[in-house]
This record gives sequence, C-alpha cells and structure tokens, in this order.
Amino acid sequence: MELTQLRAFVTIAKLGQLTRAAERLHLSQPALSGQLKALEEALGLSLFERSSSGMNLTTGGRVLLPEAEGIVESVQRLRQSARQLQGRPAGRLKLGTVLDPATLRLGEFLALAVDSYPLIEIELHQLFSGAALEAVRQGSLDATFFFGSVHDSELHAEALRTLSYRVALPAAWDTERDAEWVTIAAKPWILAPPTSSHRQLAMELFGAHGDEPQQVSEADSEAVILNLVESGVGVSIVRDDVARAAEREGRIAIWSGAEMTTRLWFICLAARAGDPVLDAALGVLRDVWRVEAPTPV
Repeated sequence: MELTQLRAFVTIAKLGQLTRAAERLHLSQPALSGQLKALEEALGLSLFERSSSGMNLTTGGRVLLPEAEGIVESVQRLRQSARQLQGRPAGRLKLGTVLDPATLRLGEFLALAVDSYPLIEIELHQLFSGAALEAVRQGSLDATFFFGSVHDSELHAEALRTLSYRVALPAAWDTERDAEWVTIAAKPWILAPPTSSHRQLAMELFGAHGDEPQQVSEADSEAVILNLVESGVGVSIVRDDVARAAEREGRIAIWSGAEMTTRLWFICLAARAGDPVLDAALGVLRDVWRVEAPTPV
C-alpha cells in the first residue's frame, strides 16, 4: 500500500463523498476510485459501502480509519520537521572540557544546543587545559573551554568569567594558615602535569617569590588534587569556591597569604570564523553566559 492510498481512504471517510474527496485531493474521480480499490485489495477488506447518501464506512473501515489517520498525520509531521531543519547547521562538534560541569555551565550549554540545533552532535573530551588548547590548534578539537592566559592571534577566545584560586592545606596543618611563605613553600606540593594551567598558576606563585617547589607529586585532575590535600599528602592550589566549601566542612585549611586569579575562556581557531557549527556553538555559549558577540573590526 502507498501513502496516497491511505490519504484517499482518510479523505473519503471525512467527506463521505467520492466527488468531494476527488476535488479535495485534486484527482479525477476514476483515479481516486482506483486508489481506493488498490488499498482494499492490499488490505483484503472492503472499506466503504456505497449508498444514495454517499460513501459509508464498513465495520472494517471504522476499525482501520484511526490507524490510517495516524500514519497520514505522522508523515505530515515528519515533513514539517524536515522543513524546519532545512538550512540548520549540521555536523559534529568536538568540545574540550577542563573543569567540572557546573563551573562550565555545561548542562545549560548542552540542553540549549540540543534544543536549538538538533542536527549538531556534541562530543565531549575531558583534558588538561594545555592539552585541550593544543588539540584546538591541531584540529583534533573544534573548540574548548580553557583557563589561563591566552596570547595567540590564531585563536578566537571568548572571555567567560574570572576564577580565583587559594592555597589549600590539610586540615591538620590549620595552625600554619598564617605562616610565612617560606614555610608553605617548603611543604610537599601536589600539582597537575606541566601541560595544565593549574600547574602554571602554581608556578607563577612560586616565581613571584623567587622559589621553586622542592617536593612535587602529580595528580591527574583537580578533584584528585583536592582529595590528596584532604588526606594530608601535601599542599596545592584549589579553586576558591571549592576550597571555601571544603574549609567550612573542616576538610582543609586555606593559607591566608595568597589569592590567585585567572580567566575562563571558550576558544576556537580564528581561521574557522564563519563555520556554521562553530557559529552555532558560539551563539549558544553567549546565550548561556550572557556574553555579547564581539564587534566586527
């Protein structure tokens, strides 16, 4: 059976007359009769009884009519959805994430992206910030969230927010929260790998005092770093909001001698300006973060 035959069945049932149905469907009456006959043969059922008042549904026709109407309506919705999707950007966006989802507002970003651009598939990759930035440069990522300093004319960077970091001590070292820097610097330090902006931020702190950490352990994420500080392994830098929450719960102490700030960015290659998928992602990002689009130069 064909969709045209089902549409003929539904239209005849609604109008009750073959002539009016043929006019509605812009068909000749013999052509419409042919479609109805073909459908009845395919189903093995008579759908109508002819009478002086017009076309009356048989018992089988009344049972099957809702099914036929549902199919016709589903096809209409399918076509309408296809028309709405025409011209929308389509493709895959490989996106780097470098912090926890809440800080990046990742849930809001994904929800709005899926709703606004259903033809774009978003693939998330959790990486250290330096590795994520390099992946954008090499093209293995389309864009990434990033925190740290950005000084590269080949990159397009959208500033999102300022991030503050504090020096976190194990709770057992609470008596040293007001200690001199030389005391804190001599402690064992827990840092992310060298490719991470987290590591660079910590090294800037040491550089400001003309020092380098003497004992260093590496951890592969900020969550692990916090856990190691809580466990008494050593000192590290922790994002301010996370550090303050942990301190309120008695899990760490915060050294009073320093507060470091950095910037959270959304980054892609400047050369890919005008890419439909990236432009769509940037539009969603600006809506979520309430960031204004840069003024064209």
